[in-house]
Amino acid sequence: MEKILINAFADEASSIIDNQIVAMKRNNLNGLEIRNADGISCVSLNAAQAREIRRKLDDAGLQVWSMGSPIGKITLEDDFNQHLDLLRNGLEIANVLGAKNLRMFSFFMPQGEDPAAHRNEVIDKVGRMLEVAQGSGVLMCHENEKGIYGDMANRCLELLTTFPQMGGIFDPANFVQCGQDTWEAWQMLKPFIKYMHVKDALADGKVVPAGRGIGNLAKIVPEYLAMGGHAFTIEPHLSVFDGLSGLEREGQTSDVGTQYTYPTTDAAFDAACQAFQQLLGEAQA
Repeated sequence: MEKILINAFADEASSIIDNQIVAMKRNNLNGLEIRNADGISCVSLNAAQAREIRRKLDDAGLQVWSMGSPIGKITLEDDFNQHLDLLRNGLEIANVLGAKNLRMFSFFMPQGEDPAAHRNEVIDKVGRMLEVAQGSGVLMCHENEKGIYGDMANRCLELLTTFPQMGGIFDPANFVQCGQDTWEAWQMLKPFIKYMHVKDALADGKVVPAGRGIGNLAKIVPEYLAMGGHAFTIEPHLSVFDGLSGLEREGQTSDVGTQYTYPTTDAAFDAACQAFQQLLGEAQA
């Protein structure tokens, strides 16, 4: 059995990479799903910046597990060629950082329209992204996200079976917020899941610590481990943090920091880590 890896979006503790490292070490984490460092998106870093981040992480005994990129988190009308250039840079930065995975999405759908009407264009553009990544040594991993083509389990399954060279990321809270039963989604998608995002939510969409929502983490995590799954990224979303607004679709607001309140982003980050570590301990008992 592979060693369990617990990583995190540590930019939720701090926008500063030095402070992200402190937060990861404080919570005995293995590494980082890098999303933003010193206010810069991971796919917009240059090689020199990435080398310095890598040096700091290496010195701290931490890894970069995945690029928490925004690739594919655009509309079908946005400039796709420019987006592919961003992906190319992100793949180069991933290699500098030692990241073997890159998180991606499958495009925001026009609101009020049936995603099926846009299937062919989504398949074409996802395929083109995967062609860019071919031979890079980096696995492209699709995350279920609110409002994109692959927001519901059936369309995630379609993408993952169409593109077997792509991995899946399972985010329970995102499914809850879309009205998708997470246990049903897990049964459909588990053969394709590369790693899990640790995020839970209540029926009204409010994000809560792992195990305190209706995301079925207490059922899914043990089954994932029993299958040989070993990698997790804690995504707290328990307080408003620098860069949060950039993760939301224009015109939408997030239910972050509304159900539980914490005095600082560090405190919210620690609470998320502690809740998952407790849940993981129970899953292994």
